[in-house]
Amino acid sequence: MSGLICLTTESIWFDKNRYDEAEKRFYEGVNGPATQQQQQAKGRQQKRRHRNSSSHAGDQELVSRMKSLELENQTLHKVVVEMRAALQKLESRVAVLEKSPAPAAIPAAKAAPVKQEKVENGDDDDDIDLFGSDEEDEEAERIKQERLEAYAAKKAKKPALIAKSSILLDVKPWDDETDMAKLEECVRSVQMDGLLWGASKLVPVGYGIKKLQISCVVEDDKVGTDILEEEITKFEDYVQSVDVAAFNKI
Repeated sequence: MSGLICLTTESIWFDKNRYDEAEKRFYEGVNGPATQQQQQAKGRQQKRRHRNSSSHAGDQELVSRMKSLELENQTLHKVVVEMRAALQKLESRVAVLEKSPAPAAIPAAKAAPVKQEKVENGDDDDDIDLFGSDEEDEEAERIKQERLEAYAAKKAKKPALIAKSSILLDVKPWDDETDMAKLEECVRSVQMDGLLWGASKLVPVGYGIKKLQISCVVEDDKVGTDILEEEITKFEDYVQSVDVAAFNKI
């Protein structure tokens, strides 16, 4: 009993847990549901705003599309009206062309009347020359012959073109002891109508041997390469062979 009396005299709250639980339930009952309702209300408001904004954007897009369709419809309507007007004009023109008579063919140009000379019977028949005069033919022939003779004389005065060629000859000696100056003298001693000797030089061949390279101009109708080779090779003491190194028409 003394223990219980002691406990009663102590300021101890044995039911604190129960009162805490009750207080917690009380506040949950007061604030909890209200908070949930507020959250639900806010969610509903947000949904409404989103729905309203989306519906507003959709309405704007729909309105813009409707406006573009109306403009396109107006343009197409104008095109159709213009096409109808053009078709009506075309139909009216075709109708006018069908009703109007075909244009008359252009009459062919009349041939100019041939003037016929009236020949009177009588003594005047002898004065008319139906087939021309022999004297006129002779005069025309004489004029033609004079023109031909004048052309032939003019052509004869012109100097005739002479065909010429430039030839380069290689004259080879027998050996390196051959007198090349004497060899060139022998070559230039060949003279004939239509032949003109030109420049010359000694060209090394090998082993101390040199060949004479000499140029000349010849008239094709008078001098040929065969004649030149034949005349030069006659100098057997100096010339071994003659070759044509170059041949050009002038």
